Amino acid sequence: MAILGIVVLLLLGGLYLSQVASFAITNREIEGLISRRDQLKRQNEQLVGEIASFRTVPRLYARAVEIGFRPATNSDIDYLLIEGYKPRREYGQLESAALSQQKKAAPVYAQTFSGWLEQQFTLLRDQFESFGK
Repeated sequence: MAILGIVVLLLLGGLYLSQVASFAITNREIEGLISRRDQLKRQNEQLVGEIASFRTVPRLYARAVEIGFRPATNSDIDYLLIEGYKPRREYGQLESAALSQQKKAAPVYAQTFSGWLEQQFTLLRDQFESFGK
């Protein structure tokens, strides 16, 4: 009986050690994944900073000059005269006719919750009545 007790204790001890070992392996894998995540976050922040440095005005200006753009001069600018255009209108007059029509065409809802609820009960009752037919 004592030998059987020792064998059972050895089996339970072996199971416990295997569980602890698998737990330790899982923890090491999780730590590796966390460190990889942190590394990727740092790389992402470095790339965001690098992208921001490429978007600075002097760098964009230099790149525009490289590809053939140049600042506009008075001889490059063409002015267009548009008949009926009044540049000194008040702000309220700038509203387009389509926009004012949209404001007028807003729907008015007269349905109430009790009316909607009554409609739902009527539909439910009609469904139950149609089951018997």
